[in-house]
Amino acid sequence: MKKRVLVDMDGVLADVYSQFIKYEQTESGTIISIDKTKGLDETIAFPNVDKHLREPGFFRDLQVMEDSIAVMEYLNSKYEVFILSAAMEFPNSLREKYDWLAEHFPFITWEQIIFCGSKKAVTGDYMIDDYPKNLDTFQGEKLLFTQPHNQSLNSPDYKRIDSWKEIRTIL
Repeated sequence: MKKRVLVDMDGVLADVYSQFIKYEQTESGTIISIDKTKGLDETIAFPNVDKHLREPGFFRDLQVMEDSIAVMEYLNSKYEVFILSAAMEFPNSLREKYDWLAEHFPFITWEQIIFCGSKKAVTGDYMIDDYPKNLDTFQGEKLLFTQPHNQSLNSPDYKRIDSWKEIRTIL
């Protein structure tokens, strides 16, 4: 029986920080350096983030994280892979995330996609996520994907992952 790997979308497969920076610049004219966001919650780093997350196209137009497609193809051949994404809070995100996955990860079937409100009820052997709150209740191996908002966190509860190439070497 294959081991199960749960993979988050935003901040793991999809580059939300580039999108936050782009939307913030369009909205306010302010150019926010990624270095200035380190250790800050996204709601503090990007003043208009809640508004932007609700805008049509925000989730659909995200850039793909470097090396994620190739590594996901590898993982999909070796493990039971599920995309696990909170998609209930923002009205447009459900459809946009589904369409985004279909475009960029066509080898992931609809049966491998779990859109939810909370990730607490899902089980597996590995979870890759950028939010510690999503990993806290997970019973398997917790892989924290580095993003600016979690860079100051150091915990023995998580294995920090800095790139998709690193995921490939671990799994």
